[in-house]
Amino acid sequence: MDAKDLRGETPDQLRDRLAALKKESFNLRFRQATGQLENTARVRQVRRDTARVLTILNEKAAAASDQTAKGA
Repeated sequence: MDAKDLRGETPDQLRDRLAALKKESFNLRFRQATGQLENTARVRQVRRDTARVLTILNEKAAAASDQTAKGA
């Protein structure tokens, strides 16, 4: 997942993607706890993708806040 691609998405799309990543993270942690996880690197990748999506969401929220502050 590339940050450039994420910046082109709407906040609703980013929230949907975030929900999917959190669900996948839960499933990966569950499989790891039961010893069924084969690709352990995926846990790290999902965690970083989640952080990336949250960062872009925060950037968009800050930009929207700046827009309203300038317009008022």
